[in-house]
Amino acid sequence: MSLLTNNNVIEDIRTLGRELEQQFESVQRVEPALTRKIVSFQDNKSKPFYRWYKYKEAFSASLVHYLLEHYQVPHGTVFDPFAGIGTTLFASACLGYNAEGIELLPVGQVIIQNRAYAEFKISPKDIQTLEKWQKTRPWNQNKCPKNINQLRITQGAYPIETEVKIGKYLSELEKENLPVADLLFFAMLCVLEIVSYTRKDGQYLRWDYRSGRGNGQNKFNKGKIWDFDKAVCEKLGQIICDIKHPGRGDLFATQSDEYGNVRLHKGSCLDVLPALEDNYYQAIITSPPYCNRYDYTRTYALEHALLGIGEEELINLRQAMVSCTVENRVKQLGDYSNSYDRISEIFQKQNLINTIIEYLEQQKKDKKLNNNGIPRMVKGYFYEMTAVISECFRILKRDGLLFMVNDNVRYAGISIPVDLILSKIAQDIGFEITNILTLPQTKGNSSQQMGEHGKDALRKCVYVWRKP
Repeated sequence: MSLLTNNNVIEDIRTLGRELEQQFESVQRVEPALTRKIVSFQDNKSKPFYRWYKYKEAFSASLVHYLLEHYQVPHGTVFDPFAGIGTTLFASACLGYNAEGIELLPVGQVIIQNRAYAEFKISPKDIQTLEKWQKTRPWNQNKCPKNINQLRITQGAYPIETEVKIGKYLSELEKENLPVADLLFFAMLCVLEIVSYTRKDGQYLRWDYRSGRGNGQNKFNKGKIWDFDKAVCEKLGQIICDIKHPGRGDLFATQSDEYGNVRLHKGSCLDVLPALEDNYYQAIITSPPYCNRYDYTRTYALEHALLGIGEEELINLRQAMVSCTVENRVKQLGDYSNSYDRISEIFQKQNLINTIIEYLEQQKKDKKLNNNGIPRMVKGYFYEMTAVISECFRILKRDGLLFMVNDNVRYAGISIPVDLILSKIAQDIGFEITNILTLPQTKGNSSQQMGEHGKDALRKCVYVWRKP
């Protein structure tokens, strides 16, 4: 492609982008209430139950409450096709809604299941067992530590004495009844990062220099590496405190006297969505994976290793996610369900994203991309999200609302207005675009993008779509 032709494509992208901006101008607004604190995990850090596990990809329970109250969502069932650790489910249930979600990653499934047991079903006897473990540390008397499962990317993640302690802890908890053993295991999952040489850092685990990785070139210092006994005992104490003194009145200004039911579907949303009932859900509150190359199977590798996930299973999980990494292969949606038959026709009508994909493909041919998987990932992401949005439209009740948290992204110097593209797809499927709510604070690009193409603030938004 000549420079002139390349410039023409860039100009086409800008023109199409301006057209979408104008089309949705009347529904876009900056919403001061949507601070980064509530549209992220930060606001959950002090909330009972939510604070147990640090899941940085989550939004807060306060956001769920704000959306349900501000948009006066009638009581019924709230749904989240990307449930994560269950923030939508538990925050909705607290307000008296029934809640359902889908989660693919085992770490999220385990967190949701254990929280549901601890919050709704735990017996006084099980609480006493947790208290005994916190006070007496019975794993220290265990003489037969288990060999802990490792993945290639988690080898050497812990100090030797910590790895032995984890093995003893795992061996000892097998002596307990299943529900409390699961809770003890969950408490251990909650502290793996702080007792390890690693830190979750975007799309991978970042390794501390004390791990010995990097042949002396690694200078990263994550700070304090916790003693296992201290870390797990503090976590058990936090769990016990929240179970015995939940402080629900501190969570929200208004709440229901009775919790709603919480139900989890395990698996890929592309598999599960087509099996759900038409016109059933009152609202959908979700945040899908972003089109940002983050690989959550690697980010949560410590947890998945301890959950017994093997190398091949990890690869399969990565491929089953909505395409958001450069390693995702092309999915054939017909292999999931014939309900996706219309998706190709809808996707082909999206001029802006298809022109962006054309540009990225040419950048790949010209060897100007830092990873050749980017065009495939971007195309897969929007194609698969078309399928997800289509199914969400089908399962929502009439006048039901879909709320989606997402970020815009940038590749090869081109800003991709994810908010506008997905809203146009939603509109073509049949949604009415009620609002595109922008956070007052924008986010920047990666340092590499800024170095090559200059600073370009990117919107972080919450979309509000209504099924007429």
